[in-house]
Amino acid sequence: MNNPTNLPRQTDSVGTKAGLRFAVDTGGTFTDLIAGELDGSVRIYKAPTTPTDPAAGVLDALMIAAEQANESLTDYLGRAEFMVHGTTHAINAIVTGRTARTAFVTTSGHPDTLVFREGGRQEAFNFTVPYPDPFVPKSLTYEVGERILRDGSIRTPLDEDEVVDLIASLRPKEVEAVAVCLLWSIVNPAHELAIGRLIERHLPGIPFTLSHQINPSIREYRRAMSTCLDASLKPIMGAYMSGLESRLDAAGFKGRLLVVTSQGGVMDATHVARSPVHLINSGPSMGPVGARAYAPADVSDTLIVGDAGGTTFDVSLVRAGRIPRTRETWLGRPLSSHMTGMPSVDTKSIGAGGGSIAWVDKGGLLHVGPISAGAVPGPVAYGQGGTRPTVTDAAIVLGYIDASFFLGGRMALDRQAAASAIHGAVADPLDLTVEEAAAAVVGLATENMVQAIMGITVNQGIDPADAAFIAGGGAAGLNCVPIGRRLGCHTVLVPETGAVLAAAGALVSDLMAHNQAMFHTDSRAFDMDGVNAILDRLETRCHAFAESTGVDPSVVTIDWSTEARYPDQAWEIEVPMRASRFDGPGDVEALVTDFHRTHQEVFAVNDPTSAIETVGWNATVRCRIGAPHLGRLNTPVDMSAMLQRQAYFAGLGWVDAAIHRFEALTEADTVIGPAIVESDFTSIVIDPGVTARRDQRGTLVIDIRSQES
Repeated sequence: MNNPTNLPRQTDSVGTKAGLRFAVDTGGTFTDLIAGELDGSVRIYKAPTTPTDPAAGVLDALMIAAEQANESLTDYLGRAEFMVHGTTHAINAIVTGRTARTAFVTTSGHPDTLVFREGGRQEAFNFTVPYPDPFVPKSLTYEVGERILRDGSIRTPLDEDEVVDLIASLRPKEVEAVAVCLLWSIVNPAHELAIGRLIERHLPGIPFTLSHQINPSIREYRRAMSTCLDASLKPIMGAYMSGLESRLDAAGFKGRLLVVTSQGGVMDATHVARSPVHLINSGPSMGPVGARAYAPADVSDTLIVGDAGGTTFDVSLVRAGRIPRTRETWLGRPLSSHMTGMPSVDTKSIGAGGGSIAWVDKGGLLHVGPISAGAVPGPVAYGQGGTRPTVTDAAIVLGYIDASFFLGGRMALDRQAAASAIHGAVADPLDLTVEEAAAAVVGLATENMVQAIMGITVNQGIDPADAAFIAGGGAAGLNCVPIGRRLGCHTVLVPETGAVLAAAGALVSDLMAHNQAMFHTDSRAFDMDGVNAILDRLETRCHAFAESTGVDPSVVTIDWSTEARYPDQAWEIEVPMRASRFDGPGDVEALVTDFHRTHQEVFAVNDPTSAIETVGWNATVRCRIGAPHLGRLNTPVDMSAMLQRQAYFAGLGWVDAAIHRFEALTEADTVIGPAIVESDFTSIVIDPGVTARRDQRGTLVIDIRSQES
């Protein structure tokens, strides 16, 4: 674990008002809301997502919360201290091609950075798959005469008259944003800054992004992509954020609006609208944050986090209390699409969730996903126009979901319609009974999720048998036990707010800013003075951010790390630093030792005799704005006697399953499968022979080994 640097706290900061705290996660099917009450407890709510107007789903969820509090929406929101918002609006804009018309300005002689890109082919010899078009077309790519060398010296001065002429040509082409990425601007940004001033003067009102400000790292393609992404998102995300703030303000919200970032923290909405590239992985980044907040310290050093919503299944990790990050975040299929180039929480997403559609191809092979019914029309059982069966429909048919108790009874489901859809689309083509077909659908969804988990664990040297599986998302409980069993995990954990795991993570997240700088040195001739000068600059930025937060954080820390590699190695890995400065050879030796250990953890191999190169330096400042742990769920429940209903298990058929109310279980209770643990927002299926109990944090701890013993 790296050694954080504590920063002095402000004594005259604002925002100390105690009030309701909200976190909202807008998913593909449901918008999740978790509210932190004044007594420290939390409540959760869900509302259908409105794909054409995501802000409407946020307000709908808040309206439900206000109604249950017996207050008007204005009075309820008037008691709010802050709201944290996780959104897929940025990634949706990229995927659907709704980003701004962007011009790309680069150094003369290098117009093909976005064309050559990085990556390759998933199928090396399948030449029928075309390479992706550049993110910014060649028709909007412009070269300027200038050249800075790697030592920061200027070989070719910038021709400002040429730049002015270039800028004049952009307006007739209806350019809406400009991305500027020049060679070695991360060492000397003078030319990029000059172009920025000229854009402001000659193209007022058009947003632009300079690469050395948004992503000061090596590798031209990654830096150029993140610059272009940021510029192209500024108009749409600026409009979305200002529109959301206006609608919340009109509804009575006077608190602070924060937005979840890809790095696993939050930023002020106005700040992140100026750097929207940080929002691309906004939603999934909070899953491991929520998991870490709930996981018992004695369960496992490694947590596998699966967040199963209506549309996707997001997988992430927590290792030794740290959440791994990656710079290789792809916007589509790995290798054959574009990457963001920005550091983000290491997640893997597949099209597998409660809304994933089950279908049989012409060859008689069953598929589940990646197509999803989404919020509209939704699963067949929703009765909103859906005609193709989904995983949720299969779970209803199997008795895992009570059709009369969905969302606490606020939404009635049509079990017969779900059964008819599965019969026509799956059972009949495969010559199975409806129950067998439904079980096959859930089983295949389970296998898809397991393979996604294998890709992020085994490929990084993690044995799932040594880890605990944390199941989050509204659909996670349907097959969390089979997933844990297939992985070989000893324990499955379902937090009591697991149905809104990402929103729960957002509620305990920190105000955070990631600062980075490029500086190359070698452990054989380590430039201690040069590195310390870089670290001084990074700490100054961290201090500036902490002072600008406008709150009095209970804890402000800086996490330090470096990006290092073996000499001539192609890629770097992130290595936590033990201290914030290098005082002597012993500190360098400690860094080298830590690099070898981290390399062994990630790649299952290292070379302890080799020197190392350091390329980049990172300082992440965290400002705590709330409690470090979530309070207990505050949901009044009927403590009536335990019920039973029929549920179908493959290999056993229909059996009597005990029905337990999640909130009514105490630490003294033991659940023995076959059983189903229900809340208003999720159903957790406990397989026959498996035992479960609640711990002191309210988490359901499922012992997979109990079935084997």
